[in-house]
Amino acid sequence: MATSQSATAQATGTNSGLNSPVTTKASEAAHHAVDAMAVKAAAAEDTLRKTAASSQETLAHKQEEIKQQLQSTYSKTHQLAAQNPLATAGIAFVAGMLVTALLRRS
Repeated sequence: MATSQSATAQATGTNSGLNSPVTTKASEAAHHAVDAMAVKAAAAEDTLRKTAASSQETLAHKQEEIKQQLQSTYSKTHQLAAQNPLATAGIAFVAGMLVTALLRRS
């Protein structure tokens, strides 16, 4: 007779363990915890994406500033070299001698 009740329960799809108040409460608590974590993860992801975008903008801005500074320095150096060719040649000669001396020591 126990076998026929078990077969009847399986046939009707009822399972007394899944319908118990403790199981229902545990299931609801688990769903609530998962939902809360999903909300927190979404907020963290949003913050991370905003920070990454801001960092990318800042990096691009700094890169452009450095590029402009390099162009300005190159332009000034080129202008000074054109105005003082003898001094430029002297500086290049001394720099070459220093590099040669340093390489010979090694």
